Amino acid sequence: MADLAVAPSKPTSNIVGKRRAGDSVFLGLSTTAAVSIMIILAGVAIFLILKGLPAITANWSEGDLAGYQNNSWANFWDYVGPLLWGSIWAALIAMVLGTPVAIGIALFISHYAPRRLAGALGYIIDLLAAVPSIVFGLWGIIVMRPLLLPLGQFLNQYLGWIPLFEGPVSSTGSTMLAGGVVLAVMILPIVTSITREIFLQTPGLHEEAALALGATRWEMVRLAVIPYARSGMVSATLLGLGRALGETMAIALIVSPSLIYSVLVLTDGYNSQTIAANIALNFPIATDLQRSALIGTGLMLFVVSLGVNMLARYIIGATGPGAKGRRKKGKRS
Repeated sequence: MADLAVAPSKPTSNIVGKRRAGDSVFLGLSTTAAVSIMIILAGVAIFLILKGLPAITANWSEGDLAGYQNNSWANFWDYVGPLLWGSIWAALIAMVLGTPVAIGIALFISHYAPRRLAGALGYIIDLLAAVPSIVFGLWGIIVMRPLLLPLGQFLNQYLGWIPLFEGPVSSTGSTMLAGGVVLAVMILPIVTSITREIFLQTPGLHEEAALALGATRWEMVRLAVIPYARSGMVSATLLGLGRALGETMAIALIVSPSLIYSVLVLTDGYNSQTIAANIALNFPIATDLQRSALIGTGLMLFVVSLGVNMLARYIIGATGPGAKGRRKKGKRS
């Protein structure tokens, strides 16, 4: 039987597509933008460190820093501690008050409201982001402070045994509660917009499958929408926290603060000051070394904000879509 001749197979040629000019330009622009962000971030950090270092390493018992802001601070860390606490405390109050409302609004817009109403309501919420903080501060002074006075008296009378509501009730309304309420309104656009878009990204098949199995609309949201959007909700909340940590004018106008550690929310003059408001109020009248101290507190706020964003990235990576697959792949390897 004659051997069958097998024709040699033709070598497959590697087809490499030529990169278009538009692709090269876009790649260059995007790379430049990414590198620029890192350079700007490093530049801000270096500026804060260089300008704040003289006060951080200075002797606070003598010179311009002795008795600064009517207090005798032993060192920079004793000075920045109450300010850090005040910033975190005000932001936490805002998050406790504002986050549930923001998520509820986002859920209503994405899954409950008629289309026309949802569009109008989403537009109004987005407009809140364009309102300057000074306007929110004036609104807090004129509207929220008098409005919250009866609530403060009620909380102090019936819940005064709780440390939050202890102390003499403010007669002016310049309390941390009023500042927290205004901050809660200010973070609504960020948290609501992000969570709304994430809710809308839930696969329709998941929602339809839950409804087909007899789930009510709320059960469908609880079983299909919220698990899918959990990591996005956390990241939106932490972004709102970063917004609240850096707020300046609203707190400076509304709250009557002191440089102390305090959890009181109904008192006048016993509220912890925030870093941003303290810088805004004292920077114009400060000496060079005192300005260095204020910049040093800004460095601490920068570190806290950076930590919040890193925490958000970690939570997204640990709980977001595909996190289980990545963990299993890591175990196998």
